[in-house]
Amino acid sequence: MMKMESGSLRASSVSPLLYIWVLISVMVPFGLSQDPPKEQTRVRARDLGIQVGKMETGKWNAITDVPGVKVGHATLHKGKDVHTGVTVILPHEGNLFQEKVPAAIIVGNGFGKLAGSTQVNELGNIETPIALTNTLSVASVMESLVRSTLSKNDKVRSVNGVVGETNDGRLNDIRGMHITEEHVLSAINSAESGVVSEGSLGAGAGTQCFGFKGGIGTSSRIVKSVAGKNYTLGVLVQTNFGGDLRIDGNPFGNSPGAKLASLNQPNGDGSCMIVVATDAPLSFRNLERIGKRALHGMARTGSSMSNGSGDYVIVFSTAYRIPYRAKDLIEIPALLGNDHITPVFEATMDATEEAILNSMFMATAVEGENGTAEAIDLKAVRKAVRRGDTPGADDK
Repeated sequence: MMKMESGSLRASSVSPLLYIWVLISVMVPFGLSQDPPKEQTRVRARDLGIQVGKMETGKWNAITDVPGVKVGHATLHKGKDVHTGVTVILPHEGNLFQEKVPAAIIVGNGFGKLAGSTQVNELGNIETPIALTNTLSVASVMESLVRSTLSKNDKVRSVNGVVGETNDGRLNDIRGMHITEEHVLSAINSAESGVVSEGSLGAGAGTQCFGFKGGIGTSSRIVKSVAGKNYTLGVLVQTNFGGDLRIDGNPFGNSPGAKLASLNQPNGDGSCMIVVATDAPLSFRNLERIGKRALHGMARTGSSMSNGSGDYVIVFSTAYRIPYRAKDLIEIPALLGNDHITPVFEATMDATEEAILNSMFMATAVEGENGTAEAIDLKAVRKAVRRGDTPGADDK
């Protein structure tokens, strides 16, 4: 029988197994347990104290803050093989073919398959929902957009669908071309205003960013007192690119997690689709200029826009509509002049940068057929933000 003396165990009477049990019970609270860590709660950049720029966001801090704009997703996660989807952006809820919106497309690095871009830049408008998907599903999504448009417009014999893409082939069975018309229509029909779901869903289901899990992200800005009026600008991104990650201007690449993640994209290859919406009345030329500033926002995050990257910006304004086969002169509101455009540039850069961060911070890890894309460690991000520098040796 075991004796107790002065509240302690006598060594000679204690079983070796009891020592092991006591040792384990002491070690576990200090983080030496071998159990896998729990999934982190995902939050957006502002929840971590990151406020890009000085402008206010819209109510939702999303592209849907621009009145009339809606976003919908269709997501496919099936086992380890299929991680892909479709994301659609509707400039307004009416018949887009009959009431087109002014638009422009900018190419950062053209290693991509953005469908419909030449007509957009030739005519200066968009006439279908904007769809984002994976590289090998562009044709399927384009056909679905065309069929959907034809079903609502009799006697029409030409439709210019706009479909952007990134290559999710590391995590997704991209050769299987799993996206169907059903998925596209589901994304269109489920599109709504308000809060936009972000992270590993829709067209971002199988994407990576800076070696971490990427996905869908969004942000917005209120541009105040421009020529006596306030305007809203929103950005949505599909992130699948690499480089040397910077968070709120601070290099993140020296952290252990970032070094490991960089092995997943050693050349920084990949792509980024950026969609910019605004209710500011702008000329085609100034829509193009805004698109260029979105690329500056992308560069702020550390992207090198590598040789293998397809980086595109689709910009549109909801300030007025362009009727199909107009018989009369088209009424266009007074346009924002060049002397008033700089705050819109600033809003574009800030919202793009924040949308990219949101796409990573909201993404969850995905295990694919060729490996796993881990979600960025938000604890390390918090430390970087708090200290204002790179998480390095102190965080190991």
